[in-house]
Amino acid sequence: MTITAQRGNELRAKGWRQEALLRLLENNLENGEDPENLVVYGSIGKAARDWPSYHAIVDILKQIEEDETLIIQSGKPIGLLKTHKDAPLVIMASSNLVGHWANSEEFYKLYDQNLTMWGGLTAGDWQYIGSQGVIQGTYEIFQAIAREHFEGDLAGRFILTAGLGGMSGSQPLAGVMAGAVILDVDVDETKADKRIATGFLQRKTYDLEEALAWVDEALSTKKPLSIGLIANAATIYPELLNRGIIPDIVSDQTAAHDLLYGYVPEDVGLSELAALRKTNPEEVIDKAGKSLAKEVRAILDFKEQGAIVFDNGNNIRTQAKAYGVENAFEIPIFTEAFLRPLFERAIGPFRWIALSGEVQDIELIDEYLLKNFSDNEIVTNWIKLAGKYVPVQGLPARISWLGHGERTKLALAVNQLVAEGRLKAPVAFTRDHLDAGAMTHPNIMTEHLKDGSDAISDWPLINAMVASSSKADLVAIHAGGGGYAGYMQSAGLTIVADGTSEAAERLKLALDNDTSLGVLRYADAGYENALDEVKKKGIRRVEL
Repeated sequence: MTITAQRGNELRAKGWRQEALLRLLENNLENGEDPENLVVYGSIGKAARDWPSYHAIVDILKQIEEDETLIIQSGKPIGLLKTHKDAPLVIMASSNLVGHWANSEEFYKLYDQNLTMWGGLTAGDWQYIGSQGVIQGTYEIFQAIAREHFEGDLAGRFILTAGLGGMSGSQPLAGVMAGAVILDVDVDETKADKRIATGFLQRKTYDLEEALAWVDEALSTKKPLSIGLIANAATIYPELLNRGIIPDIVSDQTAAHDLLYGYVPEDVGLSELAALRKTNPEEVIDKAGKSLAKEVRAILDFKEQGAIVFDNGNNIRTQAKAYGVENAFEIPIFTEAFLRPLFERAIGPFRWIALSGEVQDIELIDEYLLKNFSDNEIVTNWIKLAGKYVPVQGLPARISWLGHGERTKLALAVNQLVAEGRLKAPVAFTRDHLDAGAMTHPNIMTEHLKDGSDAISDWPLINAMVASSSKADLVAIHAGGGGYAGYMQSAGLTIVADGTSEAAERLKLALDNDTSLGVLRYADAGYENALDEVKKKGIRRVEL
């Protein structure tokens, strides 16, 4: 079954708010890595629990009134409640397990019984826009490394990484946009082919010698190049070390959080692996864990040899430590190492989707940003690069790192453009769950906080409640799933700019309160940037 998002101005639902959420659900599967199984990314990150649930959700979104709320439990529609026109149209919770039971074993047992699903970050709540979001985040990491270690320039620098999936496949393009030569290792050629088809990857090969020859040639001319090597990272990383080849930057973005369905062990073919997952899942997990540990030991050796290494948020260090790599956490996490100063001011990955399906709508918003945010170098630099390099995937969309007040300013301006008819249809606004007040993950987002509050998950729970009370159209609470079980809690929201005064109120309340909470979270932890932002932006903080 092929799912594509509706374009144009024809409504199937009873209003644009409902139609928007329906199109975003469809857009997730249009951009999905394995849409036939409802998988959007991350091996098992789904848009709905199963096909009966998907079709029921679609039917309800077409019928739901503005004063009703659909309740969804881990991708399964449960009920339709009478609320009021300012309440969220959809409230959902995915992958949440009670403390003692929040582990991979318990999650997989419930998953196999079709009682839960992994919602990922933006898969389960229909906020995925294709790889652009990860491209920008990865690009900003590379730029931060360039500024800190390479005088602001990655030309003639070699990046080694792994993973060419729905999210990890952003790495090759981000590397090229940053001016580097990037070698990305993945065992699955079909993933490489998808990335080539979308323009994210330039070349592929099964031959390490050929790949290294391409790397050497590009480095010598300082021309950016992306190469996909069809192989296993657990084999290739140690082999490069044995040859004395030390990249400038080393990371990994495979689905290492999931040892059963994600990370592929050495010396196991993909067809053999599919069968083994059913007949002996414990063996798969053990083999994957040992292979992953081998790769992480190599990453640590690269670090010893002078490479800049980082964990890209896939839980690889946690898995490696469980398989005997005691010093795995000597690899720094990308958030703390490179992005935390931005999060302290609630500057994070904000995104918008043109429900018309028209690229011109995104281009018009790009023009607005370049004109009205001309003093924001992060925003203007990215908008120019995205317009040049980032292909359209599904409904045209854009992402940019905006903070408190900036998100609201843009959203209200777009809502006015819709009202004036300058945009061809409404626009949906959302953000990544990896945002200042929306995620607790002690090994990713909140690692090594100044006040030691790394594991306190009150913040994303409060975030979702604030979003609900601030008139957001969709509100979601997600947790672990697979190898992330027990390690994270996050929240997401979506608001639709349909050109009405009611939408303007929803946008202002939801976005202002969302970023206010993000600033307050870091201010509470004692960060000077956040405390400065509180004073500068007039955020009301209770001081004891």
